[in-house]
Amino acid sequence: MNREILINITPMETRVALVDNGVPQEISIERNQRSGLVGNIYKGKVVRVLPGMQAAFVDIGVERAGFLHVDDLIASKPKNKGESGESENLEIQNLLHDGQKILVQVIKDPINSKGARLTAQLSVASRYLVYMDGGEHIGVSQRIEDEDERERLKVAITATIEELAAAEPLVKRQKNAIEIPQRRGGYILRTAAEGASVDELRVDVRYLQRVWQHLMEAKAEAAVPSCLYEELPLYKRVLRDMASTEVEKVLVDSREVLDLLVKFANKFSPEIANLLEHYPGERPLFYLHGIEDEIAKALQRSVMLKSGGHLVIDQTEAMTTVDVNTGAFVGHRNLEETIFKTNLEAAAATARQMRMRNLGGIIIVDFIDMQNAEHRRQVLRTFEKALDRDRARTTISGVTELGLVQTTRKRTSESLGQVLCEVCPTCDGRGSIKSAETVSYEVLREILRVARAYECEQLRVLASPAVIDRLLDEDSAQVADLEAFIGRSIQFRTEDVFAREQFDIIPV
Repeated sequence: MNREILINITPMETRVALVDNGVPQEISIERNQRSGLVGNIYKGKVVRVLPGMQAAFVDIGVERAGFLHVDDLIASKPKNKGESGESENLEIQNLLHDGQKILVQVIKDPINSKGARLTAQLSVASRYLVYMDGGEHIGVSQRIEDEDERERLKVAITATIEELAAAEPLVKRQKNAIEIPQRRGGYILRTAAEGASVDELRVDVRYLQRVWQHLMEAKAEAAVPSCLYEELPLYKRVLRDMASTEVEKVLVDSREVLDLLVKFANKFSPEIANLLEHYPGERPLFYLHGIEDEIAKALQRSVMLKSGGHLVIDQTEAMTTVDVNTGAFVGHRNLEETIFKTNLEAAAATARQMRMRNLGGIIIVDFIDMQNAEHRRQVLRTFEKALDRDRARTTISGVTELGLVQTTRKRTSESLGQVLCEVCPTCDGRGSIKSAETVSYEVLREILRVARAYECEQLRVLASPAVIDRLLDEDSAQVADLEAFIGRSIQFRTEDVFAREQFDIIPV
């Protein structure tokens, strides 16, 4: 597989595209004035405890207070055999109080009117590992399927931790040496750790312990609220999270950022440094690879399929819906075969659009109804296989009685549409506006109300060109009858700057 990562740097924003065989699969955008908060650790202050919701609002120094649920405050404990599985009855009001100082980490960016989602279960990530405060659990990414490799990694990381813990007194006596924290904490081996050597894991463990030690030292003197640990910028996170053995090239169109990435890679992932290349071309990097067109397509409601069918994607506050249509595809054999082929193509296209648009939360896919049970199984299997390529956690919870496929995708940040777009000021996000006929009738009703409320000789109507044309043409008879009824003349004036639904009626 020919996989490339493209990094476009401008003074305003950083954009990253993951390309497989010339086809963009993921797009990430981080704006300098509005960078994401996920991964940041803050020393915050509890501003309100909500017993009814078993949650609290925490001031972390951003525009809106963050939301901390009791489940994210108490670390979950592994169940022992024979336990009922019920968690301890600990309530938020017994654990937190207004004004209390607390360390929290952002796990979900603020979206629309909602503040950031917080957790008190802190963690920091490196190339191969995630360090978790509290507990001593060693976990391995589920994407590493080889049982022998999973066991090797567990043994390697356990030995490394014990080795460093045994050397702790000696290390602390050395000047300028790494200080190992008293609590060992837990670790999760990431997907990138597959095949990593013991030396590479040791470097990562030391790096994470050094970061954690620095964070604990900063905690004591930091003001409230303040940020103690800031997640890496997007261009560095790409190397940490996306660069793998499958990636053949990482193209960067900024010489300055390339130098920073080379230093970062040499320090933490030397094998990645050889993949980094500078793109010096005059033609913009994203235009050259067709990424700009793909971004434009990812903002559209309809997605065309190669067969002639299409998807209709609607993103709402509660969920995202994907409707599959055959469109212009008429097939060659029979209706069932046409529907099957359309659904197969739609399954792969839907999974790609979920990554491209960074859709999160509940996603409902309405495939075209199929009578053949084997066809339904193959479409669902194709969809599952396509979702396996997603770095975000996705689950298919099943097919409803109506034939809808229910899917969830972990949401940590705003979707592409939420980053690049804002609510339409004309329709206020409805996606449609009132017809000229509807607004014309509203004007006529409002004229009657104003005429009864004010003593005047004339009424002047200001409205958009489409509405004025309607009043002077199709509705002219109603206007004449209204003038006779109220005993006053009505004057009309076109306002080009008015939106379709906007109008004013002025007593003269």
